[in-house]
Amino acid sequence: MSAVITSLLKAFGQLGDPAVLRILAKSMAITLAIFAIGGSATLYALYHALIAWGVGFSAELSSIAALIFTLTAGWFLFRIVAIAVLQFFADEVVLAVERKHYPVEAQQARALPFREDLSNSLRGIVRTLLVNLVALPVALILLFTAIGPAVVFFLANAILLGRELTDMAWLRHQFEPETGSPVSPAQRFALGAAVAGLMVIPFLNLLAPILGAAAGTHLLHTCRKANAK
Repeated sequence: MSAVITSLLKAFGQLGDPAVLRILAKSMAITLAIFAIGGSATLYALYHALIAWGVGFSAELSSIAALIFTLTAGWFLFRIVAIAVLQFFADEVVLAVERKHYPVEAQQARALPFREDLSNSLRGIVRTLLVNLVALPVALILLFTAIGPAVVFFLANAILLGRELTDMAWLRHQFEPETGSPVSPAQRFALGAAVAGLMVIPFLNLLAPILGAAAGTHLLHTCRKANAK
């Protein structure tokens, strides 16, 4: 798993790159805006519902409920929303890494048509929802263990993240549809687990999607070179 660790360290080292910082600012702003809009909509709906029901302290109660809802949604849905947003900037992240570290490969890569880019993003969202839906019954069975559900969703998200973060770069270099990614399932899982872990740490969870995409690009090219030998 040394290739995964090396890739993550290289990704951290590129956080000061102006191109990466611009992408980070854009994706972070959009992700936070989505949760802010959701929280505002919840506040508006709850306030008017409480007013209609004649409940006292409607403004205070709706504010508290909306805050709790937004924080809870952020905790459970941040990964899904952040990765969905990042999908629209995936090419920029991959290009920023490749232009600095893999200039030859950057010139050889293909530009994804918008239709293919959108299709990949939608498939990723559907795949995320399906895997989490499959994991949900298992998590409910393990609810009595307290930590069981967290472990189940962590493992599910590690699998999903590992694929999404390496595919962002691989799709630009996959000229034949049937060609499999050079990154092994074990390596994808290790990368996904590392990024999933970062996503539960305050502040680092905001950086995790960009770090993961950059690390996935490094990991892909490391594996491609190793397989070419």
